[in-house]
Amino acid sequence: MLDVVIVTGSAGLIGSEATRFFSARGYHVVGIDNDMRAQLFGAEASTAWNRRQLQEQIPTYRHVSADIRDKAALEEVFRQFAPRIALIIHTAAQPSHDWAARDPLADFTINANGTLNLLELCRSYCAEAPFIFTSTNKVYGDRPNFLPLVEEERRWELGREHPFAEHGIDETMSIDQSMHSLFGASKVSADILVQEYGRYFGMKTACFRGGCLTGPAHSGTQLHGFLAYLMKCAATCTPYTVFGYEGKQVRDNIHSEDLVNAFWSFFQNPRSAEVYNIGGGRDCNCSMLEAIELCEAITGQRMNWQYSETNRAGDHIWWISDTRRFRSHYPEWSIRHDVGQILEEIHAANRLRWREAV
Repeated sequence: MLDVVIVTGSAGLIGSEATRFFSARGYHVVGIDNDMRAQLFGAEASTAWNRRQLQEQIPTYRHVSADIRDKAALEEVFRQFAPRIALIIHTAAQPSHDWAARDPLADFTINANGTLNLLELCRSYCAEAPFIFTSTNKVYGDRPNFLPLVEEERRWELGREHPFAEHGIDETMSIDQSMHSLFGASKVSADILVQEYGRYFGMKTACFRGGCLTGPAHSGTQLHGFLAYLMKCAATCTPYTVFGYEGKQVRDNIHSEDLVNAFWSFFQNPRSAEVYNIGGGRDCNCSMLEAIELCEAITGQRMNWQYSETNRAGDHIWWISDTRRFRSHYPEWSIRHDVGQILEEIHAANRLRWREAV
């Protein structure tokens, strides 16, 4: 019986959403997570609270504390569950391009080597199981910044005459001749590996190139977790810094539930070596200034924020995903959350925990 789903980064935002989703549908989830976020970003980014909830709320959940760089530890999991593995969802990562510059070796080995370990074990033990990888729009580097952007009062926008203006950026954008950040480079490596295992070995693989992934289970911190960290700062009166672009930089945001529903669609009818830009698209996006205004409206208090002229290296000025390729393959899928709903949900789910931690 193919009833086991392996989820890496299972206590993180997308991993925990996937764990709950597939457990609710009768699958036994084996989660691999060693709370690397706490090591990378400090105690405030720890996912231990989310792991405890999974273990308390889902009797069938099996947790394995292992580093994805440790192939021997991973192989024990694959060997044990091989006859039953239906799907691998790989969400574990070093997720910050700022942090990657501090320790490029750790960043690359987590993102690239860790992904290679998982692909090879999947090929060896359960080659028929689909392999879903949470990639990133940072594989395009800063190339989106060379689009003909127009400065508006509260945001940057793309000129209406441009082919990407109506629906967002699609998968035809080149990943070459751009500044990726070291994080972007390690994710490019992993992304291409996932594609090549699909092409060379006929495995069912997909790279979901997300923009900002978000939701109430996100342990946001300054270096990673835009909306979750912004709302945390708003709710706790913690100082927040906006880096560059006049605070008008635009991000699309996809709720973890919407992303995992996309995973489910792919799982039902998997394909080989697919690449999908996935995000909130034109249905769910905001600028920094717009997000701050929403946070202030939800909390009922002014945010304590400041502006720095120095933007993050390789950061995007404007990113909105064109999800039409994915929707053409899986027309039943759609975005169900907008930015306001997401922020309200993050606030409602976390405000008591945040206050206790202050």
